[in-house]
Parts: sequence; C-alpha cells; structure tokens
Amino acid sequence: MALTGRLGLLAALGALVVGFVLPSWLGVGAVLGVLALGVALDLALAGSVRELRFVRSGASSVRLGETTEVTLTVANAGRSVRGTLRDAWPPSAGAHEDRHVVELPPGERRRFVTRLTPTRRGDRPAHQVTVRSLGPLGLAARQGSHTVPWSVRVLPPFHSRKHLPSRLARLQQLDGRNAMLIRGQGTEFDSLREYVIGDDVRSIDWRATARASDVMVRTWRPERDRHVVLVLDTGRVSAGRVGDAPRLDAAMDAALLLAVLASKAGDRVDLLCYDRQVRAAVTGSSAGELLPSLVNAMAPIEPSLVETDSRGMVAEVLRRTRRRSLVVLLTGLDAAPMEEGLLPVLTSLTSRHQVVIASVADPRVAEMARARGDAEAVYDAAAAEKTLAERRQVTARLGRHDVQVVDATPEDLPPALADRYLALKAAGKL
Repeated sequence: MALTGRLGLLAALGALVVGFVLPSWLGVGAVLGVLALGVALDLALAGSVRELRFVRSGASSVRLGETTEVTLTVANAGRSVRGTLRDAWPPSAGAHEDRHVVELPPGERRRFVTRLTPTRRGDRPAHQVTVRSLGPLGLAARQGSHTVPWSVRVLPPFHSRKHLPSRLARLQQLDGRNAMLIRGQGTEFDSLREYVIGDDVRSIDWRATARASDVMVRTWRPERDRHVVLVLDTGRVSAGRVGDAPRLDAAMDAALLLAVLASKAGDRVDLLCYDRQVRAAVTGSSAGELLPSLVNAMAPIEPSLVETDSRGMVAEVLRRTRRRSLVVLLTGLDAAPMEEGLLPVLTSLTSRHQVVIASVADPRVAEMARARGDAEAVYDAAAAEKTLAERRQVTARLGRHDVQVVDATPEDLPPALADRYLALKAAGKL
C-alpha cells in the first residue's frame, strides 16, 4: 500500500476514534496524536540496519567498454528487514540497477548483483551501501549506510588487438618459417634448404652445395632477445583529446600492440611512464606475464597537467637500459615542447639506442586544412596548415638526429608503429 494510502487510512481510523471514543473537544489534536503514535510504533517495529552484515565478491577488473558484475551478499543477524537497498558507485563505473528491494528474514542472507559498464579507465571504488528498513505500516523507516570496500580496475581496451594476426604472419615470414630470405646486418643464420626459383643467388652456400646433391641456400632470421623500451609521456601533451579520448589512451593502445608483437618475436619488452617522475614501470616480465603486467600498470595512469621533464626522462631511460635497445617514445610533436624539451637532450639517447618517436595526430586538423567555403573556414584552414607544417618541420629535425617518426591518427598509429618495428627487424637495425 502506498504511503499516502496508509496515512489516509490511519487518519480515518483516528477520526473514528475521535468521533466515537474521545470527547469532541480533543478534535485535531487527537488525530495528530494517533498519527504520531502510529509512526512511533512503526519505527519501533522496523528491522535494524545495524544488524546487517555485508560481503562483496565478483570481478575485480574489466576492460573498458565491457560489462562485469559485482555481487553484494547481505546477512541479517537481527529482526526481519523489509525495504530498499542502494549499492552506490561513482558515475564513471556505469552501475546498472543499483537499487534493490530487500525482503530479509532473521538469520537469512540474500545476494544482490550490480552490473557495471565503466566509461573511464582506472580504479573505480564502490561508495556506500545504504539500506532503508520500513516498518509494518510503511509510515516510518530506519536508514543507515555501510562502507563495504571493493574496487574494480578498468583496464585499457586494447582495440588494436585486431591487427595482431596479420603482423604475426609477417613476423613468421621474417623468421624464415615461410621460406622467406631475409638479408641485412644483424640477422642470424637459421638453416640450409634446397634452392628454388626466385631465391637470391647470393644466398647460395657453395660449400654445402658441394657436399649435397642439390644447390643449397642459406636462410636467415632476425636476431632475437633484443630489448624494446616503451616510454609513455604522461605529461601535458598527453592530455589533449582526439575525438572522445585523450592522446594517452591512443598511445597506450599502440604500445600494447607493439609490446605483444615484440614479445612474440622473442624480444624483451619494458615499459616506463614518465612526466616529471616515474608514474609506472614494468621490467623483466616473461612473455606470458607481459600483457597482464602492462594493462595493470597502465590502467590507473592519468595525464598530468605539467610540462614533461625531458632531461629527466632521458636520464631515466639511460639509467635503466645499459645495452643497445629500441627506445619507442610515445609523445607529441608540438614544436615548442619538442624544441625546448626533447631535442636538446636527444643526442645522448640516439648515440646509444635506436629511437622511434610515435605521435598521435588529430584527423580533425587535416579536415580543417582542406576546408573552404567562407572566411572562417579559410582562417581555420590556414591555422591547420601551419600546425601540419610545424609537425613536418619537427619530423625533419628528428630525422637529422637519426630518429624515426611515426605520426598517425589514433586508429592508424598502432598498426603503423608495428609495421615500423617489423621494418627495423627486417633491416637488422635492432
């Protein structure tokens, strides 16, 4: 029965009591007294929320965009509780149907499931569980909140995983498993096989041919056990949004694809997240542990609204990396931060390592550069063209330092960076 209906019923009963039992001079005061007595009685008979015990279970991690469930188990150590329960989560946790009807007799327990579809990366902690226990008449209720700790870590979605099969197929070709011949400095001898039409005659092994009954050729494979260092710039430039996500998220996606590919190639992969200090680091993970380690380290990282200390970042890379490695720096190509920050200290890095800089380009800038039609569009096109020209100029300056640059949109950056890694692998430059 609705609360207004219960109040009306109680008021009618009070009127009957006044009309037939109590003297007429008591009037409205008697009605209010009856109402107050009913509310007090209802409150006294309502089950206590303090006697409830809560335990959480379920998922502790989920990929961004996916749905998971967290179960709240409620045990009643007191009188019967009837009412409502709210399992509160922050809005970015994407909780569905967080309000539940409670019918909990003494000594029993119930489970309440809350479905979560998070909209942001990072740790999403549960807030409080609030229970409202109604009395038998529903006129009054006891209410209390309980802290029931739980947190769901929202991992990077790894959308670029779809590009992995095609890159692994190319990696198999580089490894010689599909009878491809790879030449270049830094490659390792793999095996001998019979000559087939189309093979490079320079690959013929004449000594092996003299011992065999057929012409034999050497096959090669790229060197394994190279060292790849992924450096995520988490400073101000990573906070800029491209579409609906910050540049940092696109950089993470590209780093994950390259990390898995390099791990499959037999290389060792490390991660460093840096702005003015180390935000996260992954070192020494085995091939099987690499991807879980990377996504867990990346999940809580948010862009810092500070200028990146490029000198400190380069020093940290040099301190952690002793032998020659492939250093992939995922950062911006903005002219001012690059000229004042990274370029002056880049030589100390390129003198010891092969360096690739990967940057997230905004497709909207290219669209603006092509726009025409009115004066405002022309001015926008001029500003966009200036931005593109500055990026090309920065790319050219980096090239003079023997730095390779991959500048692509968020969708194209992961496969483009993976292709650049495979090209370096094939050329024996790792």
